[in-house]
Amino acid sequence: MRVPLSGLPGRVTIYEVGPRDGLQNEKAVVPVDVKSEFVTRLADAGLRTIETTSFVHPKWVPQLADAEQLLDILPRSPQLRYPVLVPNKRGLERALSNGVTEIAVFGSATETFARRNLNRTVDESLAMFAPVVDRARAEGLWVRAYVSMVCGDPWEGDVPISQVVSVASRLMDMGCSQLSLGDTIGVGTPGHVTALIGALGEAGIGTERLAVHFHDTYGQALANTLAALQAGVTVVDASAGGLGGCPYAESATGNLPTEDLVWMLHGLGVDTGVDLAKLAETSRWMAGHLGRPSPSRVVQALSPESE
Repeated sequence: MRVPLSGLPGRVTIYEVGPRDGLQNEKAVVPVDVKSEFVTRLADAGLRTIETTSFVHPKWVPQLADAEQLLDILPRSPQLRYPVLVPNKRGLERALSNGVTEIAVFGSATETFARRNLNRTVDESLAMFAPVVDRARAEGLWVRAYVSMVCGDPWEGDVPISQVVSVASRLMDMGCSQLSLGDTIGVGTPGHVTALIGALGEAGIGTERLAVHFHDTYGQALANTLAALQAGVTVVDASAGGLGGCPYAESATGNLPTEDLVWMLHGLGVDTGVDLAKLAETSRWMAGHLGRPSPSRVVQALSPESE
């Protein structure tokens, strides 16, 4: 039953990260044809923005060594967006040579995670991103900025909102079009989310330029998403079947499952354009390839054996 809640957007854009963020730290390499079919099935389920891969050095993320090959065989449509993550100028060159039109850079709100993830300080990582964003914009690309550890860091503890706003502002001042707020270890709660979005607004980064990216480590991802929607955010990152975590933060469990998000949004009368049955079937199919069940509660509830 759909029972709308006042103060929510009529439609939410789901930014699907399963093929990239969801698969990037799987130990067994997923064949490129399986990845391609995964993306195809996600698109068939109604997802229109699907982050597909990353142009990172294969030494660091072997799972994504097939980036060029994957992009070459993906189905194309004017309605489909395939952003890719690029860590540096070399990654951007690879993206440009493969016809990519949308990219993302991945920054950190904390020094420790910046060093562990990028082997750089926050200042050094931002200096690395600046020419990437400049070149991408000059080439007409759409650029997203991720900022991770926005609520807490496993090494530094609570992260001050002012610290997140400072890093976020520097990323957006480079010319990025969208900022995705990542609660990488899933410690945030709704009040924190509301306060952070409010502080970003006061710094000139309005909700029309924001997305949220919540992990469900403490079971707060949906509650935090609802708080973000009530604050005016209309773009939500999610991963089909709840795939993913973070290879550089062991306390980070899976992303918010796309199916769980869609169930909540549809129940609230919020349009997503997603066919939940097709999406759940896609996650069951991928879980079969990975050899383990999906952690998504909705996928489990909709599975034939649970009926």
